[in-house]
Amino acid sequence: MSGGGSLRGRRDPAPVRYTLIALTLLYLSLFIGLPLAAVFAEALREGWGEYLKAITDPDAIAAMQLTLLVAAIAVPVNVVFGVCAAWAIAKFDFAGKSLLVTLIDLPFSVSPVVSGLVYVLLYGANGWFGPVLDALGIKIIFTVTGLVLATMFVTFPFVARELIPLMQAQGRDEEEAALTLGAGGWQTFLRVTLPNIRWALLYGVLLCNARAMGEFGAVSVVSGHIRGQTNTMPLHVEILYNEYSFVAAFAVASLLALLALVTLVAKTLLEWRFRDDLAAVRRH
Repeated sequence: MSGGGSLRGRRDPAPVRYTLIALTLLYLSLFIGLPLAAVFAEALREGWGEYLKAITDPDAIAAMQLTLLVAAIAVPVNVVFGVCAAWAIAKFDFAGKSLLVTLIDLPFSVSPVVSGLVYVLLYGANGWFGPVLDALGIKIIFTVTGLVLATMFVTFPFVARELIPLMQAQGRDEEEAALTLGAGGWQTFLRVTLPNIRWALLYGVLLCNARAMGEFGAVSVVSGHIRGQTNTMPLHVEILYNEYSFVAAFAVASLLALLALVTLVAKTLLEWRFRDDLAAVRRH
């Protein structure tokens, strides 16, 4: 057997394996499991009655509805952008492709608070376009529109970054064959491209939606913290906590934690399915 084969076949000593596993579990317990358990424990500290009262409060319901509304607008827009951007980058060669990829990654390197401040600088009362918009009766900052714009900015890379590697690995052969056989652009997309990227697309949508519903920094800057109007769930949690309504704050936070758990399970399932599809593409 060659040296490389011997190295691949060799297993680490049992003490090393068990030590690494134990350290990993300890780390996860301290920094993920314990805080997550504390959220639910604090939320239920005064019983189910207070918990239900907190999450059925009119301001809490308004925050939930606003969170769902913002995600319902931002996520589909980013899906369309992500598919178009991934298609352009993976299927075509053009000047500035590297710059486009860099711009798509920009929200990953910019603080959400900074992105929120940028929107205030652009559309605030004293911003570049604020006076003009105000004269037209259009308000963006401290409105739902501002929340949607800020959320779209911090979440737009997720779909594109999941699709680009897969579409690059798949190449252009199938689309070119479909076009050669007489299929139109939409037919090619719906019958060839979309079935090939469906799992990666769902994976990107899942991550985009989770980030949109849990975003705090950017929306905090542009929201104005108006109760019942511009407070999303994360912002409502902050207000309750600052008012020393700890049980209510953790009760609403527990809903976000449940969303995170559901996202984690769905992410694991989609990741498993997506990995199989990508492996099949690479084998061919």
